[in-house]
Amino acid sequence: MRKFIKRLKARTALNKNAMKVYTVLRILVILTAVRCFLTGNYESMMLCILSLILFLLPSFFEQLLKVEIPGVFQIIIYAFIYAAEILGEVNKYYTAIPGWDTMLHTLNGFLCAAIGMSLIAILNRSNPNLKLSPFYMAMAAFCFSMTVGVIWEFIEFTADSFFYLDMQKDFIVTAIGSVTLDETNSQIPVYVGNITRTVIETQDGTTYVVNGGYLDIGIIDTMKDLMVNFLGAVVFSTIGYFYEKKLLKDETLNEGEQKFAGGLLIKPLSDDEIELTNQLIDEEMSREGRKLALVRRKKDENRGAENIAPSEDA
Repeated sequence: MRKFIKRLKARTALNKNAMKVYTVLRILVILTAVRCFLTGNYESMMLCILSLILFLLPSFFEQLLKVEIPGVFQIIIYAFIYAAEILGEVNKYYTAIPGWDTMLHTLNGFLCAAIGMSLIAILNRSNPNLKLSPFYMAMAAFCFSMTVGVIWEFIEFTADSFFYLDMQKDFIVTAIGSVTLDETNSQIPVYVGNITRTVIETQDGTTYVVNGGYLDIGIIDTMKDLMVNFLGAVVFSTIGYFYEKKLLKDETLNEGEQKFAGGLLIKPLSDDEIELTNQLIDEEMSREGRKLALVRRKKDENRGAENIAPSEDA
């Protein structure tokens, strides 16, 4: 397992920019984990450990699926994990900063559309008998992103229903329309406006007061998340459509298109590229091994010098 993890890190190191971001964020996560341990916040410490594991997923999927995830895409994934788990959950940004959850769901829609477009593009180029149009590829990417978004909302709803985690954050509203309040049972929505306070009473007599309005449980948060996921999916699907359309017509891509859209699309590796990548990983692991050996040797030499010094003084 240790060798496997080292190999995943060595694969990440093949892209220098991604490795720099990975190293900085990894150090920040470790420092956060230490802080959580010292303060007795073990749940947050486990989230830090989970984040360190998630950081290895891009390299893991590269190795498993024999693909190349561009450095730009990897950097966005690392930043997304850090923003969601460490800043959002551990540092409480979800409640401290309005719109933090909205921003991440928008980015999630964008990234999932990029993954969906990549999967369709790989399928389209690997089968000579398959000629999917750019519009179909863009629609498939959009549907993939929205499906992922809906599944995540299912997960949040399930967690809230069985474990009361409030993953679907509550909203306070000042007006509602409800057929439940219709005494005639005619399914006519009763409008209640200008709500200033809600009182909740439990069976044991405990009372909770919600000042400012009525407590909406989850539905607004769910619909908002799906809407911004929709927005992110539309944005990348549009970008991917024009990118694939230019490739289909053999038109020259400008540098910006190549770096942005091309930097977000996963590419399959040929057998020669897989062999070359494995060689580079082996070289990187050997280089790291030599560095560690040199560091250990210097430490041993320093210890030896410290042990000799007192006897010379004597």
